[in-house]
Amino acid sequence: MKKTLILGASTNPARYAYLVANKLVRKGYPIVNVGRKKGSVAGVEIEEMGEIHPDIDTITMYVGPQNQAPYYDYILKTKPKRVIFNPGAENEELKAKLEAAGIEPVEACTLVMLNTGQY
Repeated sequence: MKKTLILGASTNPARYAYLVANKLVRKGYPIVNVGRKKGSVAGVEIEEMGEIHPDIDTITMYVGPQNQAPYYDYILKTKPKRVIFNPGAENEELKAKLEAAGIEPVEACTLVMLNTGQY
């Protein structure tokens, strides 16, 4: 299963990052939650950016483009196969950096991908 890092994880049940974490776990995907606030989502603690997880297939982005720059090196060092830019997270600068590093940028909604079997 594709291990997924949720960047911008949230304990707020109204946030899409929260919904995605729970849906991924229900479907059997292992997850890593990374966010600014402590807590847990879908039974997985939210960690602060720091530890590099070398076994990540996908990063799903729930951080707006204006707040993404501090995460650039972290994302590139993690070396996922792809980064999904959910609606509102699209970022041409980061997309170019990912492509240069051989990481596939995807502009899509993770929830829709999960619901339609495209994940």
